Amino acid sequence: MLDTVFRGLFDTDMTSIISISDFLLCIGSSLVIGLIMAFAYMFRSRYTKSFIVTLALLPAVVCVVIMMVNGNVGAGVAVAGAFSLVRFRSVPGTAKEITMLFLAMGAGLITGMGYLAFALLFTVIMCVLIVLYNQLDFGSKKNAAAYKTLNITIPEDLDYTGVFEEILEKYTTSYELVKVRTTNMGSLFRLTYNLVLRDTAKEKEMIDKLRCRNGNLEITVSRQENATVEL
Repeated sequence: MLDTVFRGLFDTDMTSIISISDFLLCIGSSLVIGLIMAFAYMFRSRYTKSFIVTLALLPAVVCVVIMMVNGNVGAGVAVAGAFSLVRFRSVPGTAKEITMLFLAMGAGLITGMGYLAFALLFTVIMCVLIVLYNQLDFGSKKNAAAYKTLNITIPEDLDYTGVFEEILEKYTTSYELVKVRTTNMGSLFRLTYNLVLRDTAKEKEMIDKLRCRNGNLEITVSRQENATVEL
């Protein structure tokens, strides 16, 4: 009776029919795989509830789509094109988030093809690596505290060319003037430097020396952001 209810309108003897038990088994496996990926991503990572829910459900969605187009090359090509057009998030995600989405899609595809053991093995291996890399802080910059952005405010009558070079050469291993702009109706200049400190413990000493050169106007030191936009 149930096989008749869930039989497709266009099913023929030439087309393989997915049984209800196999369908539920694949869906259940996809949901378990999605939960494993979600918990692995939450380990020592910043995340939002909406992304975790998406990550947990995405393998099941992909699994159903792949099962429905199984054996139909034309439908498979159409689905692949649709996936390339879908934007999973309204804002640009990080490289890690995009990678997790692709992993979830890959696991769902494997499950939809019926290779449940391979899908589970793939998920376990990738999640173990994700947890391991997060635990080891793999790829983190060891001397990140030394990379700073320096903003110096100077009066308009002060020629900033070469006025701070002597101090910066003493306290930094490298520096670069990346931006100059006027402020306060043009009566002040603001210089922005990207620099690498020789010794982070002497940051205040450097600022005190700079204050003597810029007339004790505002000076800010902040963490240096990446020059390129993160994926």
